[in-house]
Amino acid sequence: MKYTLVLSFCFLCSLSTYGQDASEVRKKHYNHKKGLAIQGYDPVAYFTENKAKKGSKNITYTHNGITYRFSSNKNLNLFKAEPSKYEPTYGGWCAYAMGVDGDKVSIDPETFKIKDGKLYLFYNRFFINTLTKWNKDESNLQSKADKYWKKTVNSE
Repeated sequence: MKYTLVLSFCFLCSLSTYGQDASEVRKKHYNHKKGLAIQGYDPVAYFTENKAKKGSKNITYTHNGITYRFSSNKNLNLFKAEPSKYEPTYGGWCAYAMGVDGDKVSIDPETFKIKDGKLYLFYNRFFINTLTKWNKDESNLQSKADKYWKKTVNSE
């Protein structure tokens, strides 16, 4: 009996350590400023309204160490039910830069694309809109970005 209790305790401790480690990995690799993702934009609005919409400081939710803001409680509840559906691809970094060489480049949250149920964000400043470049070679860049991102988050 004691042996079973000790094994159960060790298993539960390893699970809580795993969860903390996963959050720390996300914080290290995801695009967030002081824990706030997508510069405060609502991740659900991209899908439900097909537009970038600022979230409210009063409607937030932290998922695995990353905090998101929402423009409505409805969007918050949709996110809570299925966070992986709404989180940006490549940790919220510029999809184009990730596809070119795996760089973590900041984004303009109003420059985005939804494709196959995934949110892609892009850099768009100083006369450089990487969404247009992405669209010219999307399948190649997406394949490379997927590999670079997997390598990035698995480097721990």
